[in-house]
Amino acid sequence: MKISIVGTGYVGLVCGVCLAKKGHNVICVDSQDEVVEKINNSEATIFEPRLSEYIEEAVTEGRLLATTDLEYGVVNSEISIVCIGTPYKHDGIDLSYIEKAVRDIGRILRTKNSYHVICIKSTVIPSTTDTLIKNILEEESGKKTGEFGLAMNPEFLREGEAVMDFMNPDRIVIGSYDDKSFERFKKVYEGYFEAPVLRVSLRTAELIKYASNSLLAMLISYSNEIAAISEASGVLDAEEVLYGVTLDKRICPKTDGNLIRPEIVQYLKSGRGYGGSCFPKDLRALIAFSEGLGYVPKLLKATAEINEKQVMKIADRLEKELTNLEGRRILVLGLAFKQNSDDIRESPSIRLVKLLSEKKALIYAADPMALGKARKALEGYQGIFCLEEYEKIPINFEAIVLMTPWQEYLDFLSNGNSESLKTALLFDGCRALEKYKFNESGIKYTGIGIS
Repeated sequence: MKISIVGTGYVGLVCGVCLAKKGHNVICVDSQDEVVEKINNSEATIFEPRLSEYIEEAVTEGRLLATTDLEYGVVNSEISIVCIGTPYKHDGIDLSYIEKAVRDIGRILRTKNSYHVICIKSTVIPSTTDTLIKNILEEESGKKTGEFGLAMNPEFLREGEAVMDFMNPDRIVIGSYDDKSFERFKKVYEGYFEAPVLRVSLRTAELIKYASNSLLAMLISYSNEIAAISEASGVLDAEEVLYGVTLDKRICPKTDGNLIRPEIVQYLKSGRGYGGSCFPKDLRALIAFSEGLGYVPKLLKATAEINEKQVMKIADRLEKELTNLEGRRILVLGLAFKQNSDDIRESPSIRLVKLLSEKKALIYAADPMALGKARKALEGYQGIFCLEEYEKIPINFEAIVLMTPWQEYLDFLSNGNSESLKTALLFDGCRALEKYKFNESGIKYTGIGIS
């Protein structure tokens, strides 16, 4: 099929590249010349495993093209998938960017004679597609919905694993205005992907996205609530408690005597809390949407509140362990909000570094992919040194804090050969290390959920 992707940020670029990899002809539309130039030169604008090789392959084989010309993209495609960002501002998501894009698409449809499907992949609150988007398209095109198609297809991509998630989806949710919209849009996936297709209303598709992210965020905050209880007890380790919880056959069933640990169990883990471009924004948006309906979502609000306090708890633990933070030399490993990504949006690690700076600690921060973005985010803060080679710096740190579990950090810390490890407090902010190994080595190890 001929598909145009409107907006080539994180979701749009992954979506466009992966659809081209599957064999579709894709036109990526972006307003920024430098983004378009990079894509056409087979360069990824974000870090994501396997994305660069897929871009190079698709561009070389002529299945992927980028342009700033929206009209060219819409006219030369059968389906336009809108992947414009919807940042959270004040008391709800900001729809101004998506409104502009949809308005421009509507004007182009006014003179396009063939049937065209507009699909919203952006994360939007229920009722956005079948009211705001639909009304704008009808107003600008001079046509009625039905003369053009309208669909909503939420994404379920994990940063750091987005390419794999897109290429091997566990479900495909398609909200559609009518039968024709659904039948035409499902051809994007039909014959290319093996996954159950769930046909729902436009509003149901919109809410499925929010409900999915909220559940995962809730599991993280639940785990950190158990961690707080464990720390307060003085004798417990939350990870041991949570492991015992997950052995319940309703969570981790057994097949032929073998324990199956579903991926959702990864979210039942204490740590520095969630971050990134989705969970924080989506939870706030769902809370605001619910309150707009006159319902107070207490569980969602508690989830957000627990998460917002998590980084401060880490700073407080460090201050307690070190007695005082002023002038203390602290190595922070990991600045991206999660491993295998260069995304620092709402990163717990960035928030921690800022807090430690305000407490006048000396922070040495490292990340294999996000250092450039982190430097910009930390401009104006004092006592912060971004390191290219953390393992070689001749400093006796008083604390080493693991905030993003990159494999190279796990290897470095688990090795235990560094001189800095022998004198520093090792604080595991994501509970990714084996506690008992450090206890045996004599290294002072602690972390979230440890009394």
